[in-house]
Amino acid sequence: MLSKENRLKKKKDFEDVFKNGRGYKDGFLYLKIIKNNLEPSRFGFVVGVKFSKSAVKRNKIKRWLRELTRINLQVIEKGFDCVVIVFPGFKAKNFEEAEGLAEKLFRRAGIIKQ
Repeated sequence: MLSKENRLKKKKDFEDVFKNGRGYKDGFLYLKIIKNNLEPSRFGFVVGVKFSKSAVKRNKIKRWLRELTRINLQVIEKGFDCVVIVFPGFKAKNFEEAEGLAEKLFRRAGIIKQ
């Protein structure tokens, strides 16, 4: 599970990322990032009803994204607030496929250490 210090919780934090963040898109994943003045990087995940009307499917995708972020936390740059948005049409058949898609997006945004 992604620790509390690495999660975006407040509505104000999400709004700040959406308003002032830079966006990166790869397929049906979209990443908005902004520098924060904190030590840890924090993440939020948005999977809307347009993706699936089933809350079970939406929550499953969010769990996958949280877990792969937790696994890769050591190689992710510190000091960013990030929001990952999943668009309708995202088709990852399993966790490994979702991990590959998200890692590709993080590399494109430049938040993975080399």
